[in-house]
Amino acid sequence: METEENTSTVFTITRGSFVDGWGVRTTIFLKGCPLRCKWCCNPESQSAAPELSVTPADCTLCGLCRDVCPYLTLEKSGPVVDRQKCRNCGKCADVCPTNALAMFGEVYTVDRAFNELIRDKEYYDRTGGGVTIGGGEATLSDKFTYELMKKLQEAGVHVAIDTCGYPVTPLALKILEQADLILFDLKGMNPERHRQDTGVDNEAIHETLRHLGALGKEIIIRIPLIPGHTDDNATLRNEAALIESIGTVKRIDLLPYHDFGAVKYQQLGKPYKMEGTQRLTEERVEEIARIFRATGIPTQIGG
Repeated sequence: METEENTSTVFTITRGSFVDGWGVRTTIFLKGCPLRCKWCCNPESQSAAPELSVTPADCTLCGLCRDVCPYLTLEKSGPVVDRQKCRNCGKCADVCPTNALAMFGEVYTVDRAFNELIRDKEYYDRTGGGVTIGGGEATLSDKFTYELMKKLQEAGVHVAIDTCGYPVTPLALKILEQADLILFDLKGMNPERHRQDTGVDNEAIHETLRHLGALGKEIIIRIPLIPGHTDDNATLRNEAALIESIGTVKRIDLLPYHDFGAVKYQQLGKPYKMEGTQRLTEERVEEIARIFRATGIPTQIGG
């Protein structure tokens, strides 16, 4: 019988991905992240617990939610939730016929997650693909992620871990050391700026990256290109130098800023801190790509 610590909250499972590692992959996204990146496009991934999503435009004013929740009022514009009192129990979402009220996240056991992921093994085998465990931060649910990873590997499935390199706990490090592929996020070089943008220092993150390189681990680096935060040439050149020094980086993915996640902040009742930020031009993104291609490491835009 599985213990409570071997469960995690999953906010989505994406099948048929070509960007989260080699071959055709199924990616399982776990809720919970120790970082609070200002530009995060998946705010539903930050809290480890299930969260209520509210989309008033989809409401038909049927009133079913009001009958089951004392912390919700129904106005002409749709449901209004008292976020200070909401327990994210999901009762209102259970009765909502239009998903105007819905839950981000569902608790999975290791066995349930494994059974979902192993369904696609034929595609993994045909294409050299596998499973990617992401988030949020995959290693934050360290016991769950470790057990799931080992179970998949024992079944002959290639497992990639998508990580920000933090927190650096013994089990988190063990997960990264035993994964078949690491997708490693780099979000700037200046420690103080990194702390301002993400809430944590980057010294331990960079040390983890160097450690994985010294072990010979295959790594894909992912770099968000955020105007005014991570896109200055000095930062980019320093990142390129760090990546080149690792020696085992197989690809660099550049991820230009977009605001597709802004609507999720509204659904969660959270402020979007990047309002008004302009996207980088295609010319500027290509200029940045040349900085990284100069390392000789394959570099792509997107991923």
